[in-house]
Amino acid sequence: MARVARLKSNSGIYHVMIRGINKQLILEDDEDNQKFLEVLKECKILSEYKLYAYCFMGNHIHLLMKNEKENLEQIFKRIGARYVYYYNWKYKRNGHLFQDRFKSEPIDDDSYLLAVLRYIHRNPVKAGLSRSADQYQWSSYNEYLKSNNLVDVGFVLGMMDRNEFIKFHNQQDDEIFLDIRDSKFRMTDVEAKLIIKEVSGTENTTDFLNLSIIDRNIFIKELKERGLSIRQISRVTGVSKGIVEKN
Repeated sequence: MARVARLKSNSGIYHVMIRGINKQLILEDDEDNQKFLEVLKECKILSEYKLYAYCFMGNHIHLLMKNEKENLEQIFKRIGARYVYYYNWKYKRNGHLFQDRFKSEPIDDDSYLLAVLRYIHRNPVKAGLSRSADQYQWSSYNEYLKSNNLVDVGFVLGMMDRNEFIKFHNQQDDEIFLDIRDSKFRMTDVEAKLIIKEVSGTENTTDFLNLSIIDRNIFIKELKERGLSIRQISRVTGVSKGIVEKN
């Protein structure tokens, strides 16, 4: 089946989401999050894109950006090549890490841009990872309140000052933009990862996949008993959904 053509933005601004293949974690720990920030900085210099917001959510990433010198495909080819090389080296794995095609939606007016900006920054709050946007470490929210060298804050702060920015983000909203539609689990992936570590003694998906089949199946059964769903176990451990279902 032919792919649907990507919608083009008249402004060059897009809300982009990239996710792990089979919905697996692509950011396992703080070191991975920091590395992805470094990759964004490197590629921003080379590709000359503007970055207005980011949020790292473990198995997916939200970006609000404007392409200028290069198109989105070229930009994410650069980003993917650098990060996947690091990730595969660190976790002693091979093959693809990201889902083949990133998602994107065009942003063509200021009101929609601000709504998406707030949605991205409030993603961790809605997912139960923090009580407020300012408490989450791996988003660009706090970069709007202090000097930084990654996010192009001037564009948004030209529409509202910092006090208005804070007030705007404190407003409740029910917006749903690009997102993982089947991600409403009984617990967050961060909580699930801690339980997996407690049960199996593994630190990441690669360690879990390297378990013996007998141990792996025993742990999967226990994870189900601890309240993890089949899809969540598959996504966080990297084990196929079919295998998880059988245990």
